[in-house]
Amino acid sequence: MNPDKIRNVLNIVFIILAIASVIIYFVARDDFKLFIYVCGTAVFVKIMEFFIRFTNR
Repeated sequence: MNPDKIRNVLNIVFIILAIASVIIYFVARDDFKLFIYVCGTAVFVKIMEFFIRFTNR
């Protein structure tokens, strides 16, 4: 698969997870652990995209 397509998919997943984490932060204030998991997953996806971007040059 083309690295640019993988990067695009990872960016879309990151944006969805980032929006979900903001919604979870404001809606589910009692369950802060869920926010941490979703936000941490979003950061992990963005780091993977970052490594793909700089290793394929």
